[in-house]
Amino acid sequence: MAADFWAGYLSGAAGILVGNPLDMVKVRLQAGNAAVTGTKFHGTSALVTGTAAPVLGYGALNALLFLSYNRSEAALQKAIGSGPDKSLCAIWLAGALGGLATWVVSAPTEVVKCRAQMSASSESSWCIAQNILEKKGLRGFYLGGVITALRDSIGYGFYFWSYELANRHWPSTMQDQAAPKILLCGGLAGIVTWASVFPLDSIKTRVQTQQSMLHPDAPPIIHSPVAKSPHAIKRLGSLDIARLMVREGGLPIFFRGLTVCSVRAFVVNAVQWAIYEWVMTELSRDPK
Repeated sequence: MAADFWAGYLSGAAGILVGNPLDMVKVRLQAGNAAVTGTKFHGTSALVTGTAAPVLGYGALNALLFLSYNRSEAALQKAIGSGPDKSLCAIWLAGALGGLATWVVSAPTEVVKCRAQMSASSESSWCIAQNILEKKGLRGFYLGGVITALRDSIGYGFYFWSYELANRHWPSTMQDQAAPKILLCGGLAGIVTWASVFPLDSIKTRVQTQQSMLHPDAPPIIHSPVAKSPHAIKRLGSLDIARLMVREGGLPIFFRGLTVCSVRAFVVNAVQWAIYEWVMTELSRDPK
C-alpha cells in the first residue's frame, strides 16, 4: 500500500495517544461542564478514556487524509500549472477535499470518542459503540455528521496551507535543522487549524454529547443541552445547539477550551508531522 497511507496511519494513532488527556479536558469544557469535572482525572485509567475508538479511527482517518490530500494536491497543482513554488490556494483546496474525504471515518470516531469521554460511568468505547449500533443502527454514528464534515473540510484546508506557509518562512540560516523545522511548523499548523474551526467544533461536541431521551437506558452523559422534560424525544440540531449556546454564554462560549486545545494541538501535530515525515522518508528509500 502507498507510503503516505501508512505514514498517515501511524502518525494519527501516535497523535491520539499523546494528546488524549488534553482532548478530554477540551471536550468536557466545550460540553458545558464548568464544574471542572472535566479537568480532574480519577486514576491513571482516565488518561486513556475514549482512546480505543480514536486510535483505530483516527489512524485510518489520518491515512485517508494524507492519501486524499497528496492525490488532490498533485492534480490541482498540475491543473493550475504552478511554478517552483506551489500554489497556496491549491494546497488549501486539496486539504479541504482531503478533510471532506475523511468524514466517513471522522463522524463515527468523534461520536464514540466524545461519549466515552463524557460518560459518567466510564463506559468503554466498545460498549458505547455497541449501544449506538443497537439503538440507532449505522445512522447513529453520524449524529452531527454535517457539521463534522464542515469542520474537517475547513480545518484541514488551513492545516496543510499553514504547514506549507510555515515551511516557506523558516529562517534560511536554519534550513539544515530538519527536526526543529518539522516540529515547530507542525505544531503551528495544528494551532492555526483548531483556531479556524473551534466554534464549529464546540457546536459539534454538544450535538454529539446530548443525552438521548429516546432511550433512557443509554450510557449516561454528564451534560445534556436538551430540554429538561423527561418526555422530550427530539434531538437538537446544530443550529438549535448554537442558539442555546449564544443564550447561555454569548460568543465567548464558542471558544471555551481553546487554550487547552491549542496546547494539545501544538504537541500532537508536532509529533504527527515528525512521525509522518520520518515514515515517508523510511518507506521511500530504495532497497539496496
